[in-house]
Amino acid sequence: MHTVPSEGGKVTVQYGRDSVCFVSAVPDPGFRTSTGQSDPGTLVVVFTSDDHRSQITATVVPKAQASVRETRL
Repeated sequence: MHTVPSEGGKVTVQYGRDSVCFVSAVPDPGFRTSTGQSDPGTLVVVFTSDDHRSQITATVVPKAQASVRETRL
């Protein structure tokens, strides 16, 4: 299991050889959560507030990793 922090909250995922499994998303106060998974190897979780957006992308291609993109709205 791997937990990824952001300004909007924390996401926990589990990496497999060919897939990323969503475990949990815990938004910080004032944030809403949305998730999307277009294929088994990539998961996107977005935390949104009135003035901020945190996007966490977890993938297994080309290796197991997660990136966080913080945006002021």
